[in-house]
Amino acid sequence: MKTNIIYCGDCKDVLRDLPEKSVDLIYVDPPFFTSKNYEIAFVDGYEIRSFQDAHWYNKKGKRRNDIYVYLDWLKEKVVECHRILKDIGSFYLHCDWHANAYIRVYILDEVFGNNNFKNEIIWCYRGATSPRQRVWARKHDVIFLYTKDKKRWTFNVDDVRLPYSKTSIEREGYTKTGFTTDGICKLNPKGRFPEDWWEIPFIRPNSKERLGFPTQKPEALLERIIKASSDPTDIVLDPMCGCGTTLVAAHRLGRRWIGIDISPTGCKLMRDRLRKNFDELNANPPEIKGLPMSIEDLKKIGWADFQNWICERIGGKSAEKKVRDKGIDGFTFPERIPIQVKQSESVGRPEVDKFEVAVGRYYGPTRKEKKGVMIAFSFSSEAYNEASRSKIENGIDMQLKTVAEILGEE
Repeated sequence: MKTNIIYCGDCKDVLRDLPEKSVDLIYVDPPFFTSKNYEIAFVDGYEIRSFQDAHWYNKKGKRRNDIYVYLDWLKEKVVECHRILKDIGSFYLHCDWHANAYIRVYILDEVFGNNNFKNEIIWCYRGATSPRQRVWARKHDVIFLYTKDKKRWTFNVDDVRLPYSKTSIEREGYTKTGFTTDGICKLNPKGRFPEDWWEIPFIRPNSKERLGFPTQKPEALLERIIKASSDPTDIVLDPMCGCGTTLVAAHRLGRRWIGIDISPTGCKLMRDRLRKNFDELNANPPEIKGLPMSIEDLKKIGWADFQNWICERIGGKSAEKKVRDKGIDGFTFPERIPIQVKQSESVGRPEVDKFEVAVGRYYGPTRKEKKGVMIAFSFSSEAYNEASRSKIENGIDMQLKTVAEILGEE
């Protein structure tokens, strides 16, 4: 099985193609059922929405905030994770108070068996709270640890021991490893045994590690999990790896890794992140398998990913947020001709007319040569007529291009 590879696609589909009992450690950090939309993040100039966590859908496609729809969505992915996990492997699932009780009882106990539950780890952190807070500040996440075997699994405790407190060191004979035959306690020279609650700081806004993802986890958190539950050269898999924190931590610790994410933009960003962190990966970038290549692929991806893909395809880049809000999605390079992208068919005259206004506003009244590029799956005849009128009457050269043209299929 190929490792150190990124798969772009729904993890349920990708996992089904991986061999049974082939992975040593799985960490999954799914959407938290928080009933909110995360704001669009701009990372390294790319516009990306990691996911919308406001609604889950029933089988008829109707929008419904239903915990059981969410559980069905998550369970089919956990089932595939269980299938590919080795018999002595470990499975970590990261969640919070919104659905942790449901996830443990209705998914993890059922799929792995309640006898294979090992820990409910509490990751606690500090942060600002609202002055109107009327309950205890919620400053922790829950990480469930399950194994497939009741007696055998990897746990390298000496690799994750923590320093003793000053008080413990000063107390002669104190130990966390038990009493010796003469009744004297001694400190373990490698440190104290870690508890199931972890104080690891959240990523600060000014941290070099921070990429802009609203749900990004600190590398220190993943390093502790990987050190404890895998050995060097083991295979670590993250089926919803977002911005690639698990992959960076695994590579740094000498593990082989597999990353999966449904966002093409996210997959490219994690590849760039790995290249920036490791010289050998900068020279030989990880492969991304499953990037959208056809019109049908492009119709299925999210609008932000579609926009980024189109802009890159024509040698440009997505616009910064303040420009995008004014009707411009990106620019060609190096000319900086405004681009607008529509993930739809039969784009008509009104859309072209609005983009014409945005282009005119961007260049200003004194600029004589004004150009714009608009891309969609198809345009109506009225749209082409409006583009011709704009060039004749207003001097704005509006190029209308179809996705098929961009792909070289026309």
